[in-house]
Amino acid sequence: MASAVDIRENDILKLDKELLQILLQDKSTGRNIIWATDNYLKHGKRYSPASPITVDLITSRHGSVIKPRVEKGKLEQQRRVRQKAEVFTPSWVCNLQNNLVDDAWFGGEGRFNHGDCEVKSWQTNSCKIPFPTAEGKGWQDYVKSTRLEISCGEAPYLVSRYDAVTGEYIEVGDRIGLLDRKLRVVSENCTDEEHWLKWAYQAVQSCYGFDWQGDNVLIARENVLFSVEEYYQYRFGEELPSRDLVGLAKIVVWNIWQMDGLKFVVPDSCCRETQTEQTLFETVVLSTECEGCKKGNNFKHNGIYCKVKDWETGRTMRFVDLLEQ
Repeated sequence: MASAVDIRENDILKLDKELLQILLQDKSTGRNIIWATDNYLKHGKRYSPASPITVDLITSRHGSVIKPRVEKGKLEQQRRVRQKAEVFTPSWVCNLQNNLVDDAWFGGEGRFNHGDCEVKSWQTNSCKIPFPTAEGKGWQDYVKSTRLEISCGEAPYLVSRYDAVTGEYIEVGDRIGLLDRKLRVVSENCTDEEHWLKWAYQAVQSCYGFDWQGDNVLIARENVLFSVEEYYQYRFGEELPSRDLVGLAKIVVWNIWQMDGLKFVVPDSCCRETQTEQTLFETVVLSTECEGCKKGNNFKHNGIYCKVKDWETGRTMRFVDLLEQ
C-alpha cells in the first residue's frame, strides 16, 4: 500500500475482512457514516446523501468510486467548492502553519524543518529532535499533546502522505503533518517494535479531526491509518501486522468523525418536530423547527450530537460539551 496516493478500498478488503467495515463506523450513531453529499447519486439511490456508506458500495466493481480530490474531475471539484466550500490546502502552507504550532510548543523555531514561501517548499531538519525542552517537556509529552484539524477534508494537516492540491506523493522522511511529526519523534526514541507501537498508539489517540462529507471522512481515516503503517515500514523494514492495523483503526474511527462543524451534530440530523393536538372538531398536526437551528443555540439541537473519546479516562462525551470547558 506504500507509495500509493489513492488507498483502494479493494486493497484494504484484501488485507483484513474486518478492517474496512471498522473504518466506515460512526461512533455517534452506532451505524455507518453517511455520504452527506449528492456527488454520488449517478451511481444509484443507495448513494443518496442520507444513505450509509457500506462495504459493497465501494468495493469490487465499485472499487474506484471514492477517490482523493486530486483524482476527481474538475467539474466535481468546482461543485464541491460551491456546495460545501471545500478548498484543500497545499502542503507547503500546511507546513508553515504546523510549524507555528510547534514553535509555540517547543519555545523555539525550526525543530522539524525550515519552510520557504518563495519556492513553496521546505527543507527537512535531519537531526534528531532535541528533548527535553527548556521548560522540561520530554518527547513523551510531545507525542501525547492533543491536536485537532477542523473541517479536515482528507486530513492534510494531520498526515501529509501526498500534497492534497497537486497529488504529489511525499516521502516519509519529509512529511510535515501533526501526526507525522509525532511518529517521527516516536521513531527517533523507540528502538524496538513493541515500544514503537505503544507510543504510535498514543500518537494516534492524541490527533483528532472532523468533516461533513462521508468520502472525506473515510479518506482521512485511511490516510491516518496507513501513515502509521508507512512509518512502521520506514523504521523497521517490514509491514505492520494486520492485528495492529485493526487495533489502530478502532482508535481512528473515534478520532476522525463525521460532523456538522457549525452545529456539532451528525450532518442533516436535525429535523422538524411534529405533535398532534385534538380539537373539538379535528386533529391538528403542528410542526416546529429544531429549537437549536431556530435560535442558533448549539446546545438545543434535536439532531444526533457527535461523540468523542478521552483515551486517558476511557470516557466518551459530546463534542459540543467541550466548548463549555
